[in-house]
Amino acid sequence: MRAILFGGGISLLVSLIGTRYAIRLLAAKGYGQEIREDGPTSHHTKRGTPTMGGIVIIAATVLGYTFAKLITRDLPTASALLLLFLFAGMGLVGFLDDFIKIYKQRNLGLRSKAKMIGQTLIALVFGILALSPWLEDGRGQTPASQHLSFIRDTSWVLPSVLVVALFWVIITGTSNAVNLTDGLDGLAAGASALVFGAYTLVNIWQNNQWCGQADISYGQCYEVRDPLDLAIVAAAITGACFGFLWWNASPAQIFMGDTGSLALGGALAGLAILTRTELLLIVIGGLFVMETVSVMLQVGFFKLSKGKRIFRMAPIHHHFEMLGWEQVTVVIRFWIITGLCVAGGLGIFYAEWVAGT
Repeated sequence: MRAILFGGGISLLVSLIGTRYAIRLLAAKGYGQEIREDGPTSHHTKRGTPTMGGIVIIAATVLGYTFAKLITRDLPTASALLLLFLFAGMGLVGFLDDFIKIYKQRNLGLRSKAKMIGQTLIALVFGILALSPWLEDGRGQTPASQHLSFIRDTSWVLPSVLVVALFWVIITGTSNAVNLTDGLDGLAAGASALVFGAYTLVNIWQNNQWCGQADISYGQCYEVRDPLDLAIVAAAITGACFGFLWWNASPAQIFMGDTGSLALGGALAGLAILTRTELLLIVIGGLFVMETVSVMLQVGFFKLSKGKRIFRMAPIHHHFEMLGWEQVTVVIRFWIITGLCVAGGLGIFYAEWVAGT
């Protein structure tokens, strides 16, 4: 527990202080956000706001985790290193996208095919390593599992190739979902803080009921390779998001950019995979699912109806903006939706354990 508090606290301080200096540095270099021309007109005033703030979120998380391990004098685990690899790797893809936007002074960075190739490479490396017998612990546990998982591993075992493909879908889907959500001041950062906070609690509970403990009933314990270390990373990301939100709240002084949103989405998917809660992510991350579905419905209906729309603009947070809602109102109400999804997900997680005792 001490390591979790240290990881989250140090990450919060680094993000809070580091973002302030990042704003000055990025503004001095002219690394400002380009705004899409077909977006809400109220967003045009945001043009030039420093972007790529996700670099601070990633750095704060890594530093928070590193200091926590130094203080407790424990070695990093395979699960935590894999999660940080996925986090930073997706952030690198986002950074390239952001940098091209700034360099070419346009709202389009990496082409969609190039971005997907980058996300796919990172996801495949993560998936292959997570199932590798080289990373088994003393109990024969690999970081990820070949079982289809909801709250814990089910009896359904999938072939390795199919599992890696499933991981690719989860990782690319979640990273793009958080990216779609990052459209209003503080929306993605605040929602991410709540979701990663929830996964911190999930990992703490899994660590307390871990199958590696001699006094735990096997039927109710959790077969997760490194739950405590995953909790430290989740807490560090939570702290980094809160620290960044201080400066990203409306009116935002900095944006996380694709650097931050792709990294956060990748880490969220990684946590779901490594905690054996892939399907529970749909509930806990319900806001991100809603944002993605709104875009899919909009695009699909537009093509089928030859030009008609369901929403005034997608993703759905822009729809409410177009209805006349203030940005702050949309953000707070979407945070409330996130909180309800988190509460529902944690309730399902705990109810499953209670039902089996």
